[in-house]
Amino acid sequence: MSRTIAVSLAVSLALTIAFEVLFYLLTGKRDKKDMLLVVLVNIVTNPAVVLLYWLATMYTNLNKYAIIIPLEAFAILTEGYYYKIYGHGFKRPYVFSAAANMFSYWIGVLIQIAV
Repeated sequence: MSRTIAVSLAVSLALTIAFEVLFYLLTGKRDKKDMLLVVLVNIVTNPAVVLLYWLATMYTNLNKYAIIIPLEAFAILTEGYYYKIYGHGFKRPYVFSAAANMFSYWIGVLIQIAV
C-alpha cells in the first residue's frame, strides 16, 4: 500500500507541475522566475494535498468531494499567497492560483476517465 501511495504522490506531482506550467504559459506569462515559483509552490502543496486525500479516503467515510474541496481550497490559498508575496507578474494571484488548480484538476479527472 505505501508503494502505491508513493507512486501516486510522484505521478500527481509530476503531472500537476506539467499542467500548471502549461497553464502559466497559456496565459501568456514568460517570466522564468515566476515559472519557477509555479513549480516550487506545487512542490510544497501537491504532496500534502494528495497524501491527506489518500489518508482521508482510507480512514473516513466522507464523500470524496467533502475531502477534495477543502484540500483544493488549501492549495489555492497557499499558492495564491506565495504568488502574491514572491511573484512579479501575477496581477490577481488568487485568481491565477484557482484557475491553474482547476485546469490541472480537471485534466487529471479526464486522464483518469480515459485510463
